[in-house]
Amino acid sequence: MRNTAFLAVGIALLVIQSNLYRLIGRLQIAGITPSLLLPLVVFMGVHEYSIARGAALAFLLGYLLDLFSASPIGLFTFITVATFVVARAAGVRLAAQTLLTKVALAFAFALLEGVLIIVLTAIFGTDTARPRALATLVAPHAIGTALFAPLVFSLAERVHQATINVPRPGEGGQR
Repeated sequence: MRNTAFLAVGIALLVIQSNLYRLIGRLQIAGITPSLLLPLVVFMGVHEYSIARGAALAFLLGYLLDLFSASPIGLFTFITVATFVVARAAGVRLAAQTLLTKVALAFAFALLEGVLIIVLTAIFGTDTARPRALATLVAPHAIGTALFAPLVFSLAERVHQATINVPRPGEGGQR
C-alpha cells in the first residue's frame, strides 16, 4: 500500500515537474526549475524504509524521470537510486524535522545530483562542452529544489502517516 501510494505521488510530482518549467521559465533564470522527485526520494531514504523496496521504488521513479525528461536512459535511474542509498545511509544521522533541515537536505542532495549528472555526462557523453554548460545550472537548480522541498516533504509525510499499518487487536506487533 505504501509503495503504491509513494509511486502515485512520485508520478504526480513528475507530471507537475514536467510542466512547472513553463511557469518558472518566465523568471529568466537558467536552471531554476526544481526537482520535485528528489525530496521525495530523500524522504524515503531518511525515514525507515526497507532498502530493497526503497531502492526498487527509487529505480522505478528514476526510470520514469528518464522517460519524462528525455535524458539518456539510466542517467536519472542511477542517480535516483544512489540518492536513496546515500540518504538511507545518512538517515540515522539526519532527521528532516524542521524547515531548515528539509531545505538543507534538499539543497545538499540537489547539489550531489547535479555533480553526479556532470560527472556521468563527462564520462559517457560525446559532447565535451555539455558538462561545462551543465555546471552553470547546478546552483540555481539546487536552490529551486530547496525552495519546493518543504512542500514535497509535507506531502510525503502525509502519505507516510496515511499508510502506517496499525496492528488490529489480537495481531500483536509482528509483521
